[in-house]
Amino acid sequence: MYSEEHLYSIALRECNFIGDINFFKLVRSFGSAKNVWQSAKKELSKTDGIGTKTVSDIGNPEHLKFAEKELLFCEKNSIKINLRHQNELPFLLKECDDAPAILYQKGNFDNNLKTISLVGTRNITAYGKKFIEDFFEEAKSHQFISVSGLALGVDKEVHEQSLKHQIPTIGVLAHGFHTFYPSKNRKLSEKIIEENGGLLTEFNSSRKPDRENFIQRNRIVAGISSSTIVVETAFGGGSISTATFANTYNRDVFALPGKITDKYSQGCNHLIFQNKATAISTIKDLLDLVGFNDPKEKIEELFPRSEISIQLSENQELIYQNIAANPHVSLDDLAEKISVASHKILPVILELELLGKVKSFSGRQFLAI
Repeated sequence: MYSEEHLYSIALRECNFIGDINFFKLVRSFGSAKNVWQSAKKELSKTDGIGTKTVSDIGNPEHLKFAEKELLFCEKNSIKINLRHQNELPFLLKECDDAPAILYQKGNFDNNLKTISLVGTRNITAYGKKFIEDFFEEAKSHQFISVSGLALGVDKEVHEQSLKHQIPTIGVLAHGFHTFYPSKNRKLSEKIIEENGGLLTEFNSSRKPDRENFIQRNRIVAGISSSTIVVETAFGGGSISTATFANTYNRDVFALPGKITDKYSQGCNHLIFQNKATAISTIKDLLDLVGFNDPKEKIEELFPRSEISIQLSENQELIYQNIAANPHVSLDDLAEKISVASHKILPVILELELLGKVKSFSGRQFLAI
């Protein structure tokens, strides 16, 4: 189930001064975590942006012992270990510069479905609760994955409404799988896995739910999602950091506006005021903006008695068929598959977008529609 690369990746990530970015630099330069572990420190320190202090802890046998125990823990608890440098992360997340080197997973994650994160305060109000209920009632006919942080309040409501409407949901944790916080949501986490959803964390079994982990967790919630919806939050609430990460990753951010006197609407109002989020006016408009509208349905509404057939050119057809067969294919992978330079493919993709045949995502990923 696990390979040597899993072992050395865990050990390398445990080293002092080796964060996700330095980890990725090293494995990209040396080909694998095992190669990094076994290379001379003098050679490692020649890597661009990596100094002697950074590599000083690499090769520490204690980290290798820890990694061996971690693999046993993961095997015992049916935990999948996803490695960024082996392209095993969810496709949107792996495009983020600070994506986790290792992502631990329980349950399922369907890479072919759109991911929407909904986040907010633990102190949810009746206003926020009603919005979440209405959102899932309106969105239930669409195929997507909801993402949240499995905390109390907004997160809990998001996961519960997802389960109610049979929408797969992902909980992103701020600790390892050896514990659970908050304990009140343990049964909910089990139900999520039972209902074809999953749990994700970048933290191994030595990591407790420390305060700083929650901010770190929020970047995964944002990075994994094409859109982030902030339901309710006060000034300085944790959801502000999720929205900030989403902005950094060039993802869509939406916020539910409220009265300026309502504490848990003030953070949302401020995001809107600073142009860091689009104000939600109606649920229908929100569903349109996150991409749930089918262009074909729009055409049928405008021209109910007309059948519109678009004849593609040979180049358009070749590229369209390859995108259709490989959902969320990247520009580089597409160029390799059809043996055409990427700069020649881009204009054709733009034509397909204008024809309503292809949709592009951040990170130069494409999907046939």
